Amino acid sequence: MDFLLVPFRYDFFSRAILVGMMAGLLCGVMGVYITTRRMSYIAHGLSHAILGGAVLSYVLGLNFYIGSGIWGFASALLIQYLTGRKVYSDASIGIVTTASFALGVAIISTYRKFSQNFEAALFGNVLGVSPTDLWVVTGVTIVLLSLVFLFYRPLLFWCFDREVAQVHGVPILAMDTLFALMLATLLVATLNVLGVTLIISAVVIPASIARLLSNHFGYMMIISGVLGAVISFVGIYLSYYFDIASGASVVLLSTLVFGCVLLWTRFQRMQKRHIPSLH
Repeated sequence: MDFLLVPFRYDFFSRAILVGMMAGLLCGVMGVYITTRRMSYIAHGLSHAILGGAVLSYVLGLNFYIGSGIWGFASALLIQYLTGRKVYSDASIGIVTTASFALGVAIISTYRKFSQNFEAALFGNVLGVSPTDLWVVTGVTIVLLSLVFLFYRPLLFWCFDREVAQVHGVPILAMDTLFALMLATLLVATLNVLGVTLIISAVVIPASIARLLSNHFGYMMIISGVLGAVISFVGIYLSYYFDIASGASVVLLSTLVFGCVLLWTRFQRMQKRHIPSLH
C-alpha cells in the first residue's frame, strides 16, 4: 500500500494531481459545448495564438497570465469581429491565430536574450506547476463553472440552433462573445499544464466519449467533466511509474478509453440489431 502512495509524498506531485484534475474537469465540461458547436478548430487555433502572447509578455516583462490573458481575449474578440464582417469563421480563425503564432516564433528567433524555456507551453509540464498555477487554475475553474451554471439555458439554445435561440430572446452576439472569452480564459489557465499541442485532446476526447454514452446534453456535461478529471488523475499517476511525460500519458489514456467505449457502443448496437422482436 505504501508503494502506491509514494508519489503523494512530493508536493509537486500533489499539485500536479489537483491542477490536472481541475483542468480535466473544466476542459471536459467546456468541451461538450465546443464539440457540439463544432468549434474544435477555434480552440486549437486560439491555443496557438496565445503562445504568441506568452512570448510577447516575457519580452515585455509582464506576468505570463496577464500578458497571455490580454492577448487571448483580444484574439478571441478579433475573430468575432472579423466573422461579423463577411469573413468566414474558419478564415477569421486562420488569419488571427497563424499571425499571432508567427509573431511568437519571430520574436523567439530574433530576440537574442531570449532564455525562457517554452517547451512547457508547447507540450505541457503538469509536474512543474507552481503554487501560483494551482491558485490560478482553481480560480478559473470556479469562475467558468459558475458561468456555465448561470448561463446554462441561453448557452444550450445558442449551442444547438442560433435562429431558435434568437426567437426565444437569447442575445446571440453576446453569447458568442461570452463563450469566446470563456474559451480564451480556459486556454490561458491550462496552457502551462497541458501545452498547445495537447490541450485540444483534453477538450475534444472526453466530450466525444460522453457523446457516445448519452444523448442528453446535461448528462454529457457531467460524464465529460468526470471523465476528464478521472483520466487526468490516472494518467498523471501512471506517468510517475512509467517515467513518461504526464501530458502524453493523459492523452494516450484518454484515447485508449475512447477506443474502448467506441468498440463497446458498437458491440451494443450490433447486439440490439440481432435480438429478435417479441411482437
